[in-house]
Amino acid sequence: MGIQIINGGFLTTIQDMGRYGYQETGMSVSGVMDTRAASLANILVGNDANEAVIEITMMGPTMKFTEDEIIAVTGGDLGAKIDGKPVERYRAVLVKAGQTLSFMGMYGGSRAYIAFAGGLDIPVVMGSRSTNLKSKAGGFEGRKLGTGDEIAFRAPASWLPHMAERVYGLPSYGAKEWTLRVVMGPQDDCFTDKGINTFLNSTYTISNEYDRMGCRMEGDVIEHKNGGDIITDGISFGAVQVPSHGNPIVMMADHQTTGGYTKIANVISVDLPVLAQCMPGMKIHFEKVTVDEAQALYCKEKEEFDALAKRLNTPVEPADDEQAVAIAAASEANKTAWVKAGTYKISVNGKEFLVELEKEVVRFR
Repeated sequence: MGIQIINGGFLTTIQDMGRYGYQETGMSVSGVMDTRAASLANILVGNDANEAVIEITMMGPTMKFTEDEIIAVTGGDLGAKIDGKPVERYRAVLVKAGQTLSFMGMYGGSRAYIAFAGGLDIPVVMGSRSTNLKSKAGGFEGRKLGTGDEIAFRAPASWLPHMAERVYGLPSYGAKEWTLRVVMGPQDDCFTDKGINTFLNSTYTISNEYDRMGCRMEGDVIEHKNGGDIITDGISFGAVQVPSHGNPIVMMADHQTTGGYTKIANVISVDLPVLAQCMPGMKIHFEKVTVDEAQALYCKEKEEFDALAKRLNTPVEPADDEQAVAIAAASEANKTAWVKAGTYKISVNGKEFLVELEKEVVRFR
């Protein structure tokens, strides 16, 4: 079994890192809006970073677990709770069959992600499990999740190596102004020097026209040389279009495959998660960087994720005598995967020991 959706929330979909290789047919890449949060969620539960997750926008869902499973909730703080008790974000957590996961508000950021150890039983469509809402393809029947939907787990887990270490530092989403680094082009030559200067030195406000397709901003007009229309060409995630009205629109995960407006720049990959967590009304500044700088930042993040995954998924070393006694004692008293804090009495090689566990631990196996 897996999860039963009691309430689907505002916009809850299945997403992975996207559906690549089909843009020439008009099929959008889709995928998660916040690649950093989704990757970390998967790493924390022992999955490949490209495994499908549940993406939650603003108002979260309520779901009941029908099988034990380890999950990680990352991204924005949308008030995740299990049976009414707060869930620590960016930590692997065991949810027991019969428990309910819900989201109770917005306390920072706008999108949260849930990864499930072993993955969700969602069919692969054109190389991806992502939901393309406009094409009604992929994900769960090509649509957002709703009341009564049921999704099975592919390979659920109730224990993972280094369980207590599967935690990552919490990001901060408290700022109201953010700087997005950009690489200029490909049509920055369609703008006047004044227009380029305006783009890089103005403050823009995220408008209410912000969804998974694009983020429209309002502010000082960016001056073109001869208007904002061009011969239609390809578009990437993070492309900054500037139509003739002179205000920027950043293309997001569900962006169209081609477009006929000038693109002054592209937000770099490592900064797109920042925009994914922003809300209408927040202020944005653009900062120019080189391609080499953008690539260095991307490689640094990838190396960090690879090192984290390697550390967490390396087999557990045999416990020393003290650890073995402590965990064996607790295991005798509690046969579950997790052992509660407390004092336990055990006999080892004919000797009796009183072992006190100061905190909950993973049962030794």
